Amino acid sequence: MELAEFFEEMYKYNLKSLKEYHKVVTENEWVESRRALLKKEKEFTTLRDQLSQQQRDLPWVAVNKEYVFEGANGKQTLSEFFDGRNQLMIYQFMFDPSWETGYPNCSFWADNFNGIIVHLNQRDVTMIAVSRAPYSKLTAYRKRMGWDFKWVSSYNTDFNFDYHVIGRLLP
Repeated sequence: MELAEFFEEMYKYNLKSLKEYHKVVTENEWVESRRALLKKEKEFTTLRDQLSQQQRDLPWVAVNKEYVFEGANGKQTLSEFFDGRNQLMIYQFMFDPSWETGYPNCSFWADNFNGIIVHLNQRDVTMIAVSRAPYSKLTAYRKRMGWDFKWVSSYNTDFNFDYHVIGRLLP
């Protein structure tokens, strides 16, 4: 349930507190429920680890098309983003050209980018974020959010569509 839906439900039923919304149980009942949930969490972690490995094991594809992005350093191609490192990690930050702000979940994750980039760099990885919105919108939002990671615009390119990250499903 989304937070907005939760508050709507509270209002709808005129609930005065979370205590009225959630079941209150004995400590033993809580421990039993927590243990059952912990078992599911561990199963989920195992599945997530397996999926992450499958993602890492995906084959690579040669990039044969010259994509030109706009960023703080003007127009740049993918090869110029490596900054002397052997790997480039691209975070697809959802920011549609018609929007004034980035997608909330992407914004949440981006709040942590500045801190992890130094660790990625130490592992021979350069990280950038790419969005479809025009660069002027990205810079305004980036300033508002207090971010300084490398973020570029793929506006007016086929990049997002060619890599199936937006607009159409895989064939």
